[in-house]
Amino acid sequence: MKDRERIAVAVDGVILDGERILLIRRRNDPFQGDWALPGGFVEYGETTEQAAVREMEEETGLVCRIEGLVGVYSAPDRDPRGHTISIAYVMGVREGQMKAGDDAAGATWHRLAELPERMAFDHRTIIEDALRMIRSG
Repeated sequence: MKDRERIAVAVDGVILDGERILLIRRRNDPFQGDWALPGGFVEYGETTEQAAVREMEEETGLVCRIEGLVGVYSAPDRDPRGHTISIAYVMGVREGQMKAGDDAAGATWHRLAELPERMAFDHRTIIEDALRMIRSG
């Protein structure tokens, strides 16, 4: 039996406030300096839901709750570091003060009508999918 390459599992959070979305500026490669949804890798022993809540707090300072599943993003080439499957959630803020942390160089609210041109990974698609899901009820 041939050894398989590893597949990583990550989570992304879509945090909305009316017509605004919270994005982080990536501190590290890949896509250093580009805007992205807050998120990161699932750690051994945690669920994707636990990882999503943890990553939101680490990267934004906000304690969030999961409000819905946006989708699963599994294109083998979506992350230049290797095959990474990401589960994206719509998240609601419970408490906290927004501040960039962990590997985020910044965290800022952006108007949905004016998303940054440079977005990391397939995050623009995830945002479009989340908005379509929310607007369709």
